[in-house]
Amino acid sequence: MRTFIQEMFFHPKPYHWIAIFLLLPFSFVYGSVMYLRRRFTSLREYDVPIVSVGNLIVGGSGKTPFVIALALRYRDVFVISRGYGRKSRGLEVVSIHGRVVADVYTAGDEAMLMALSLPNASVVVSENRDTAIAFAKDHGARCVILDDGFNRVDIAKFDILLEPCRVENYFTFPAGPFREFFSTRKKADFIAKENETFIRKVKIENITPKMVLVTAISNPLRLEPYLPKGVVHKVYYKDHAYFHEDVLKQFLKAYGATSILCTSKDRVKMHGFKLPISEMKLKLEIEKEFITEIDKYIEGKQNA
Repeated sequence: MRTFIQEMFFHPKPYHWIAIFLLLPFSFVYGSVMYLRRRFTSLREYDVPIVSVGNLIVGGSGKTPFVIALALRYRDVFVISRGYGRKSRGLEVVSIHGRVVADVYTAGDEAMLMALSLPNASVVVSENRDTAIAFAKDHGARCVILDDGFNRVDIAKFDILLEPCRVENYFTFPAGPFREFFSTRKKADFIAKENETFIRKVKIENITPKMVLVTAISNPLRLEPYLPKGVVHKVYYKDHAYFHEDVLKQFLKAYGATSILCTSKDRVKMHGFKLPISEMKLKLEIEKEFITEIDKYIEGKQNA
């Protein structure tokens, strides 16, 4: 069922359109509720610059590496995330000024990856963004970056909306992958389109002759263009799932593989595993003119 839904959302085949059209009435209701929510919610202002990196489509679109690329540029920056997939609740500090103080179960995979990738930033997870912003301000934040914050319609912020280079299903949930009507994109302050505003660059560390791909990301088929030769099998877990070392060892044995191939987001959940691991490291190259626009916004708010 999970594979059917992912294909229906991201790569619909002719038979998927039967389900899509049956679900359209529910999609219209869902999209309308989200529209009214955005239309009638008042904005709250904060005396700290807030930059949101989000998307309209469920699942991955490069938010985490985009947040990392932005946060590397600024001093005293706090990254705030919900911490999807974590086994904790409430506000948790993942790192403070680059010092990691939580484990992946407390932080969630994406927040942990950000904390490990940002040697000078602080990372906080919280379901309540207002509480997290207040915490960041109290601890010296001069800039806040909201991970997956486009749908937080009650916070005054600079909204960056990430868009994939290709979309095949433009309907809202549950008939399609959109969280809101496609026209909502006009509410963003800047639309960053893949292969135009930003380009993905993938480097594979410790590549081996025979690898089993093991990943727990949304829409794992997006990895296909970056897979190296030598992938003998693919195992797709649900997004944010955790791994067991003994199970991964069984994969290596069953397919005669020489290593486990995974993304950096998966790798943080394999810490301490005594296994040969090949890692797909993703880095974004972002258009300089866009970065300049963000710099101006942050400097303007800080000097106001």
